[in-house]
Amino acid sequence: MTAANTNVITESELDRIVRWRSEELERAGYSPDGAASLAARLEVNLHEAIDLVKGGCPPDIAVRILL
Repeated sequence: MTAANTNVITESELDRIVRWRSEELERAGYSPDGAASLAARLEVNLHEAIDLVKGGCPPDIAVRILL
């Protein structure tokens, strides 16, 4: 496998991870835009983001806190 092939696989896997994170955040109550913004930032802890909303924090405020 060449280095170019490895990059394609990694990017594809990263895309799947970001998509999954976004879906989980939307399920928790985030808007599609808010979920996408948070999902793309891999340093944002997914569980923390979900717990904020489950704990009563409005999703738009949670996005501002986390970003």
